[in-house]
Amino acid sequence: MRDYLLTLCVTAAVTYLLTGPVRKFAIATGAMPEIRARDVHREPTPRLGGIAMFFGLCAGLLVADHLQNLNSVFEVSSEPRALLSGAALIWIIGVLDDKFEIDALIKLGGQMIAAGVMVMQGLTILWIPVPGVGMVSLSDGQGTLLTVALVVITINAVNFVDGLDGLAAGMVCIAAAAFFLYAYRLSVSHGIEAAAPATLFTAILMGMCLGFLPHNMHPARIFMGDSGSMLIGLVLAAAAISITGQVDMDVLKLFEGGDREGTHAALPVFIPLLLPLTIIAIPLADLILAIVRRTWNGKSPFAADRGHLHHRLLQIGHSHSRAVLIMYFWSALIAFGVVGYSVHSASLWIVIVIVGMSAVGLVLLLLPRFTPRAPRWAESFVPPRYRRRKNVAAPPAPDAPESAPESASEAPAAPSGTPEHARAQTGVNGATALGSRSRTSDRRKAGTRG
Repeated sequence: MRDYLLTLCVTAAVTYLLTGPVRKFAIATGAMPEIRARDVHREPTPRLGGIAMFFGLCAGLLVADHLQNLNSVFEVSSEPRALLSGAALIWIIGVLDDKFEIDALIKLGGQMIAAGVMVMQGLTILWIPVPGVGMVSLSDGQGTLLTVALVVITINAVNFVDGLDGLAAGMVCIAAAAFFLYAYRLSVSHGIEAAAPATLFTAILMGMCLGFLPHNMHPARIFMGDSGSMLIGLVLAAAAISITGQVDMDVLKLFEGGDREGTHAALPVFIPLLLPLTIIAIPLADLILAIVRRTWNGKSPFAADRGHLHHRLLQIGHSHSRAVLIMYFWSALIAFGVVGYSVHSASLWIVIVIVGMSAVGLVLLLLPRFTPRAPRWAESFVPPRYRRRKNVAAPPAPDAPESAPESASEAPAAPSGTPEHARAQTGVNGATALGSRSRTSDRRKAGTRG
């Protein structure tokens, strides 16, 4: 566990430290697209956050290769090399899309090629557990098709939920944490060495997300873009493929005994088949609903709109931060609930807790106007929006003007001695920016309401 935590911390530190320079690089190269009608943010924000995440992935793999307890993963298995090859390819495609907006079909072809590269290097599904049968071996063609399908579905599911500040990184981090607990249990408790690569992948994935989240929480200073969302989706899919298709659950000897006892004992065998679907249950549901909605309306499944789950949460009255936290809650409930049930499948209290937490989640959905208030002793530790308002009116300034400007056009101009570049940078989301960008002109170009 110490080596995994060290790898996670190094990955998070490298990602966090590189995100700031990457943000300035994105602004300098013009990787700040105009605000579109479907966007939630109202200020131009740089992309290319996936660059920092990719170098965090490389740093995590490099550190793990030099650790005594994790070096065997690289010596015995070719999966880390396969992951790095596929990640590099999908990352390059994402960087090009963030800068030049490439076609959706080209991106889909790139995703399939990246999955094929991983298959060629050994990261593929060899067998799957089937209820009532056990472990079923797959042919090369069947394993390749199933692997490519899982990679493409996972990448696009993660990409679809990347619509609010911190949403995709937080949900993938929650999914990776649940996956890490399950893979670590198989690797350490049951002594299955084939589960070690998936454990390493999920630890690195958590570090990538945790290192990027401080820069991406609302209001975001930088977006991960497709270079980041497709990258973390591929890493998550690689972990699912590794533990689903590479680990032979027959070594646990769970089918011995009577039928009823064997059925209860064999539940962990089928968890790897379900876990990859449950950890992306929310993104996958959003993906399926989007395809059905767009096809029903006569549009392309790749046509963007404002009908995603996070958009609907905003429409019914939830704030930006509250909508993100609700999505976090449901992702954690589903992922950790399945992992907990796989450990103690016969425990009734796990089902009771899941049902109770689901009721709490439904109440949160029905109270969009409710704003929690922190107790007075904790007000100094929470954001201002959670503090109690004070009714004491501040006295007016003696030289204050009678009325404030009603619009931005009536606002006082900058002093004549102010440099031109300093006056032109107020419309960029963040503290520093390069180049002259006007917030008003960007909004008019995007066709959004001010």
